[in-house]
Amino acid sequence: MARLLLLTALGVLFTLQMVSSTKLVCYLTNWSQYRPGAGKFTPANVDPFLCTHVVYTLATISPDNQLATIEWNDEDMYKQLNNLKLTNPNMKTLLSIGGLFNGVSPFVAMVFTAESRNTFIKSALSFLRTHNFDGLDLAWEFPGQNGSPLDDKQRFTALLTELRQAIMDEARDNKKPPLLISIKVGALSSTIDIGYEVPEVASKVDFISIMSYDYHGHWEKRTGHNSPLFNSSLDQGSHVHHNIESTVTYWLEKGAAADKLLLGFPTYGRTFQLTSSYSGLGAPANGPAEAGPYTREAGFWSYYEVCSFTSTGTVGWITEQKVPYATHGNSWVGYDNKESYAAKAQWLRGKDLGGASVWTLDLDDFGGAFCADGAYPLVSHLRNSLGFPPKPTTTVGPTTTADPITTFCRGRPDGLYPNSADGNTYFQCFRGNTYLHSCQPGLVFQDSCKCCNWP
Repeated sequence: MARLLLLTALGVLFTLQMVSSTKLVCYLTNWSQYRPGAGKFTPANVDPFLCTHVVYTLATISPDNQLATIEWNDEDMYKQLNNLKLTNPNMKTLLSIGGLFNGVSPFVAMVFTAESRNTFIKSALSFLRTHNFDGLDLAWEFPGQNGSPLDDKQRFTALLTELRQAIMDEARDNKKPPLLISIKVGALSSTIDIGYEVPEVASKVDFISIMSYDYHGHWEKRTGHNSPLFNSSLDQGSHVHHNIESTVTYWLEKGAAADKLLLGFPTYGRTFQLTSSYSGLGAPANGPAEAGPYTREAGFWSYYEVCSFTSTGTVGWITEQKVPYATHGNSWVGYDNKESYAAKAQWLRGKDLGGASVWTLDLDDFGGAFCADGAYPLVSHLRNSLGFPPKPTTTVGPTTTADPITTFCRGRPDGLYPNSADGNTYFQCFRGNTYLHSCQPGLVFQDSCKCCNWP
């Protein structure tokens, strides 16, 4: 890890640390705005210094093969999210498309011909630039729906090849940095075989987010963990591969470069309803536990809902798989905590993977209201476990009087402010914190436009 110390003329010391080829990619969902009370989440809840990339989920593809919004206020929330880059210009944002609509993937018709792919690509590049996104995330999760899995995965490769070329051409013509391409992919070998020409696909994208979760859930008749690191001695048949180690090994064996792979970290747990007095791993079960009061989805609890459950429940640890579970009455949940996150982070670093992908920001205790562990306890711990530096702060250099920079933003609204001591720099106030920015050489900050301009 390299470290760079910058000392400004005002005596403020900035420490910049660089983590080589490591990403922390965090998803947020546009349906989390509808959760009640403290569960409601919008881009205003995003900490711009927490993740290297933030992915807005979800957009779709219209019947005429255009990239399209889903929620009534998507465009307003795009603006909220991308305005956070004024606070942290290093944060990258991507827009994710995919999912299932009426049981069918929106990719099915779009990838079918070169003409329909070209229509989509043109609309996507224009849409991303219009709304100030840095890239596109393709959630190709349900392959094989055109009747021929082989044709489908070849068409997906074609889409990525054509998209990559169009992105490079657009960047060259408009003298802009190329847009990013990422894909969100399945974890089981059966899905990987049907859906992806792995070496070809991996070569066309910037990173691959593996959905290394939902290995087990209430659709099964015995309790199993949502996202185990290793297999269990209880696993039989194909279930011996329902774990992170098996998934990542298979992606690597199929030809994916390790530094393109991001390990998926869920901020939620999967629940079961127990049917006997036994409550360990592999206990008899039938269906999900009661839905959580905020996520309101059977079989699925956010981390902040798990915190409320564990406050009165019994917590256990699955040593073989390095993950926790909890029980209370006839309810059982397999989830992740700081200890399992740390174990997984250590494992992925040992494999030289490209980093981590979090599903999702809105399922962590983002406001710190439930777990008595601060805001974003899981994602913050993951960031630390991956070796990222602390989030930016300013350290005042030696002085005999209080440095005004440390208190400049106290009581001020978020926004940009001129620095009366140096016209080439300006202050950014964000949530009570003060950040000092510099204009390009020769430019000065002008309060009238809140921008750097020629003097």
